[in-house]
Amino acid sequence: MKHLIVKVLINAAALMFTSNMIDGIYVDGWGAVIVAAIILGIVNAVLRPMLLLFTLPFNMLTFGLLTFVINGLMLKLVSSVVGGFEIVGLWPAIVGSIILSVVSTVMSWLVG
Repeated sequence: MKHLIVKVLINAAALMFTSNMIDGIYVDGWGAVIVAAIILGIVNAVLRPMLLLFTLPFNMLTFGLLTFVINGLMLKLVSSVVGGFEIVGLWPAIVGSIILSVVSTVMSWLVG
C-alpha cells in the first residue's frame, strides 16, 4: 500500500511539473493533480494495453511512434474526466505525456 501511495505522489508531482512546463496543460491545484494521477494510473492499467493491442499493426508501420499518440490520448481522456485538469489540444497532450513519463521515471529512480 505504501508503494502505491508513493507512486501516485510521484506521478502527481510529475504531472504538476509537466503542467508548469507545457502551455496548454492547466491544473487548479494539488487536489486535481492527485485525482488525475490516480485516474491516469487506472486508465493506463486498463485501457492503454487494449488500445496498444488493437493498434499493433499500425504501431509497427510507424515504428512505434503511434505509442506517443496513444499516450497523449490517454492523458487527454483523463483531462476530460477530471475537473480542474485541462488539456487544450492534442499536441500539448502528446508532448506532455512524453515529459510526464520521463519525469516520473527519473523521480521513481531517485526515490528508490
